[in-house]
Amino acid sequence: MQSHPRNAQAAIKGRGSTSHLAGRFESTVSEAVDDGWAIDHSEEFLAPRLRTEVRAETARSIISRNNSPDVGFSQSVNPYRGCEHGCSYCFARPSHAYLNLSPGLDFETKLFAKTNAPQLLRKELSKPGYVPQPIALGINTDAYQPIERKLKLTRQLIEVMLETKHPFSLITKNALVERDIDLLAPLAAENLVSVHFSVTSLDPHLSAKLEPRASAPHARLRAMKRLHDAGIPVGVMVAPVIPWINDSELEAVLEAAHDAGAGTAGYVLLRLPLEVAPLFRDWLDTHHPDRAAHVMSTIQQLRGGKDYDSQFGTRMRGQGVYADLLNNRFKLARKRLGFNAQNSHWPQLDCSRFQKPLPPQKESPQGSLF
Repeated sequence: MQSHPRNAQAAIKGRGSTSHLAGRFESTVSEAVDDGWAIDHSEEFLAPRLRTEVRAETARSIISRNNSPDVGFSQSVNPYRGCEHGCSYCFARPSHAYLNLSPGLDFETKLFAKTNAPQLLRKELSKPGYVPQPIALGINTDAYQPIERKLKLTRQLIEVMLETKHPFSLITKNALVERDIDLLAPLAAENLVSVHFSVTSLDPHLSAKLEPRASAPHARLRAMKRLHDAGIPVGVMVAPVIPWINDSELEAVLEAAHDAGAGTAGYVLLRLPLEVAPLFRDWLDTHHPDRAAHVMSTIQQLRGGKDYDSQFGTRMRGQGVYADLLNNRFKLARKRLGFNAQNSHWPQLDCSRFQKPLPPQKESPQGSLF
């Protein structure tokens, strides 16, 4: 199956998407039409600047559970919906369609903050039947995306983890995680936390196109080194690996992360579920039109002739000659650099220290007398 040529969209500074692609549940779809005024670059005809909007959300639950054999964890917590990092390939983009919002530009400009997340986490951990298992923090969207600097929901969640001695791991593209070393270090001393950095490329120019509002690659490596020096176990995820875009950097990323203190390593092949496929095609046509067809042809060879195959066991790695070659390269580099050779890049954390919090007190319907 060959990819068909598409009309390239203009890149938007600081954004990964180029359009408000309609979600799969929309009943009406709008389409841009060239009315001939594009040649006029006066201020009157310029598109309005896209600003980030953050809406408060009162969540009904905070711990999500899964039984996937691919991900290495069974429960996760996500304090935010949408992500300002704007990664063009983000597998979480289709989730915005459930909100009747675009998985394209809306996903990175219309964000939702679960303002009651810390209180909900304490409540769910206090339930009588709760059995502690490591929590993956910020898996669907980055828990350290730029709005965390102000809202501090992730920091409050970590404070609950520290209070209850609950084990957790997190993965991020943002050096903001350095801010919370004071909480993470004592957790690490009791084998209760691990931190993983997603590093897609060491090239700042490529990184700025792929993930425009994430920390620069050198800033992530610097943060990795600082956490390692503070005694916090760190790892690296080369994710995603994109054929003919960043695949040549696999060994270089692993080596740079190892030098920064990473003890574990993993990689994930590019995934294009649902609306992510057309969004990524637009990204290719915008930034790499010369190789767009070659990239998509290789991806389809890895996915049984389709843009994506969700089958457990292969969705993270793909199938075929290219997939086998990539896996062999990774294993050789991991062995040469001395990374932990365990099958999972998620380390074993201690669940025996968990201290169940007291359940929140119910307010009297008469109110307080004092």
